[in-house]
Amino acid sequence: MVNAEDLLPPSVVRLVGDKLYEKRKVAALEVEQIVKKLAAANDQRTIWNIIDRLISEFAFSQQANHRKGALLCLAAATVGLGEPTEAHLRQIVPPVLHSFTDQDSRVRYYACEALYNIAKVARETFISFFNEVFDAMFRLCADSETNVQNAVQFLDNLVKDIVTGNPQAFNIEAFIPKLREYLRVQNPNKRQFLISWITALDSVPDLDMLVYLPQFLDGLMNMLSDPSREIRAAAESSMTEFLMEIHTTRTIDFNGLSRILVDKSYSQDEATRLTAMRWLKNFVEMGSTQLVEQYPFILGAVLTNISTSSREVQQASADTNAGLLSLPDTAWATVDTAAILSSLGRELKSEQEPTRLEALKWVNFLLHRVQVQVLEQLPALLPALLDSLSAGSEPVVVAALGVLAAIAACPHQFRPVLISLLDRFRGETGTQLLQRGGALVIRRLCGHMGSEKVFTELSQILDEEEDLSFASTMVQALNLILLTSPEVRELRDQLREAGASPPGAALFASLYPCWTHSTGAVLSLCFLAQAYDHAFDMIQCFRSLPMGAEVLLQMDRLVTLLETPCFTFLRLQLLQPRRHPALLRAMYSLLMLLPQSNAWRTLNTRMQSIPIFALMQLDLPLGNVAVGVAHASFAGSGNDGSDAEPLGLQADFPALLEVFMARQHRHMLAEERGSSGAPIPPSAPTATSSGGGMAGSEEGTSAPASGGGPPDLSKQQGMQGRSVSRLVSSVGPNATLSGGAIFPSRRSSDGGGTTVEDIKASS
Repeated sequence: MVNAEDLLPPSVVRLVGDKLYEKRKVAALEVEQIVKKLAAANDQRTIWNIIDRLISEFAFSQQANHRKGALLCLAAATVGLGEPTEAHLRQIVPPVLHSFTDQDSRVRYYACEALYNIAKVARETFISFFNEVFDAMFRLCADSETNVQNAVQFLDNLVKDIVTGNPQAFNIEAFIPKLREYLRVQNPNKRQFLISWITALDSVPDLDMLVYLPQFLDGLMNMLSDPSREIRAAAESSMTEFLMEIHTTRTIDFNGLSRILVDKSYSQDEATRLTAMRWLKNFVEMGSTQLVEQYPFILGAVLTNISTSSREVQQASADTNAGLLSLPDTAWATVDTAAILSSLGRELKSEQEPTRLEALKWVNFLLHRVQVQVLEQLPALLPALLDSLSAGSEPVVVAALGVLAAIAACPHQFRPVLISLLDRFRGETGTQLLQRGGALVIRRLCGHMGSEKVFTELSQILDEEEDLSFASTMVQALNLILLTSPEVRELRDQLREAGASPPGAALFASLYPCWTHSTGAVLSLCFLAQAYDHAFDMIQCFRSLPMGAEVLLQMDRLVTLLETPCFTFLRLQLLQPRRHPALLRAMYSLLMLLPQSNAWRTLNTRMQSIPIFALMQLDLPLGNVAVGVAHASFAGSGNDGSDAEPLGLQADFPALLEVFMARQHRHMLAEERGSSGAPIPPSAPTATSSGGGMAGSEEGTSAPASGGGPPDLSKQQGMQGRSVSRLVSSVGPNATLSGGAIFPSRRSSDGGGTTVEDIKASS
């Protein structure tokens, strides 16, 4: 066996580190010939010694020319071997790869050239070093020197050819983790390098890249937002190819991929969101059962992107949404409805109108598709639905009311929905909601569910309300809606015919107990139902009831309401004093209660316009209140001295008067004890009178005797000053509920309307 020193003459050794490339090339050719002869003789030991000497003396030398020469000679030795074994490559390749990080750009260039020649000779055997070679190329593909980049490009193309030509020798499972890690890089050259490898490997039929797609899809989609158009185009092209393959095979991890796509659908980049939504659309259309557990997250992504500014993303989201809505019943049988509703609850809080509208449509859709499951989750969903009622968007409010109406139409849900709705009007925030949009909410609810049904149920709930202040506020709001809203026109007409219609009388009796929470409201109800005798009796009760600022303001608003179109019939009836004497008594009694404020002047002017001759014909003694109570009736029922035929549809007005007095007494106690925190006695149950009306009395409250006047409360403790901080002002003569406001401004533009200061000054 010949030593390596003897086979490498001093002249060759000297040329290996020469500063001239030509001389180093000569040395490399000499090494190639020497190794070729030794390989022919199968002298592996000597070959190993020669390569070892080149590595030890030149490859790691401090002199750049020595390192360059070593790279040329190592490549030449590989060529001389002809068919290098893996053992040869394990000796030759590492020092070459080490030179890829050399500080001298020329050394890095020669390293690329040397590895190219080695790979060209080794071919399939070279694949065993793929991961190390890939790392080296990945580093140099973004080299600062163009020549080095070009050299890496040549080497990269050769390695791709070797790998794609020998896929059975390529360990893709070991490569994918490296690829996933490298895809986080931001350098454009390196990104282009990685995309090219993904495309190359995907083109090999024997390599199923779809199996590994969930591991690197995230990184690939990150490149869709790259500043470079070329990189964005390359990434989009690669994803398009993958999607086409998915349509063909459909044997992938839909679950894992959809999680990535949902995450990317929230990206700040429009192209990324668009691609994510298009992929999700295709996944939903494929109808894979793997997606079932991802539907809640997909739906959340869809509803979010449906409000984006990009029309393309909006359309893709709408298409995906349509696909979800058209899922077959078999799919919905396995869907986690609770998770879907949880996702919808989050989207209902969105500030974007399209998102909230679509979420409301989904709740309505699920209510019809899986009603039982939706109702089971109603406690968690209902707060979000009720929050939508305070949205600044009217379409959202209308849609939310539609959903609430659909829920209320379900068995045993009507009353709970209304109770939850009323709870939204409590407290300072609830009061603001009531004043800002409460009318719109209740009006729309009446349109969806029927005004009589809504008002009747609300009155029953409020009649049982323990918070008297809240009950009074709500009754005033409901009363204003009743008198002015077009949605309840039929209800007003029905009440106006209470004296001639059993349904109207029954409606009056059902509303009355609740309406007694507000003096002005219950009086307006009586005037609307033409129960003028009873209205007169109620006003007479204030001989013994305290007249606080709150009551006076309600009277003030009542006068203003009497000037609205709702009471046109009443104002015309004032021209028939013989037919409606109780109406005149009630009007004059109301006038006597009012301080000389704007409301007093308005009503006084109205009463003065009644013909004097007709007034002189009145010859009906007022008598005491008991007489009025005993003969109270609806107008036109035969008790007015006219020729009208008795209709026999009378309410139990004495019992109703007891309800009014008891309720007012309870409000008085609440105001007196509110500041001290003393408990308020519970209200007595309301009884049903024989005439179909609602009647009742408070425990410990004197009811009017059959032959006497109203209860005397003069011995009760005097009423403390009533807080007027929450009071609202009068409505104008043409009161409406535009914009959903329950109460108008404190003063009209002409200075009309009575304020607290007016009342205090006139009292």
